[in-house]
Parts: sequence; structure tokens; C-alpha cells
Amino acid sequence: MTSAPAGDWVIAEIQVAPSPAGTPDDPHAHVEAAVRVLRDSGLHAEVGALGTTVEGEADAVWAALRAAHEAMLAAGATSGISHVKVATVSRTMDSLTRKFR
Repeated sequence: MTSAPAGDWVIAEIQVAPSPAGTPDDPHAHVEAAVRVLRDSGLHAEVGALGTTVEGEADAVWAALRAAHEAMLAAGATSGISHVKVATVSRTMDSLTRKFR
């Protein structure tokens, strides 16, 4: 799909920075909790080295971003910061990155 469906389509990237990042047994547990929520959201999600990118209808994306932040905390992080970038676009993630893959 080159063009995004009609409506409020957004692409967003989130990087969660929990403190602590995880547990002694699973050093990235709190980050992984956030990623799991994004993957289970039903949105197209791609995990990258420094964040996870999702795309979809604006309301669904905003809800998933909030849920990911909350999952990081629910997993046991005592605090955390989520760095978020959001773009309202008429294109898809694939159409923006295809030529580089």
C-alpha cells in the first residue's frame, strides 16, 4: 500500500526508557512489555534498534502509545520516559522505507 487509507492516518515512533530497564532475570523486561502491547495492538508495528514504529488511524495509534507507556510501568518500572514522534501523513511506513530495504 503506497497511500494511507482516507482519514486521520498517522505514523508514530515510540522509545520507552524505563528505570530500571528490567529485572535481574530479564534485563529488558519493562521495554519488552511495551513492545508486546504495540505488537498486540492490531496496528502495523516494526521494532527497530532504538524504538518501535506503528501506523494506523490516529485514535488507535494514540491509544497504543499510551498503553505501551503504561505497560512499561505495570511491568515493574518505578519510572519511565517515553519519547514519541508522530506524523500525520498520506503515505504508509512501507512506501516511505521500501527503497532503502
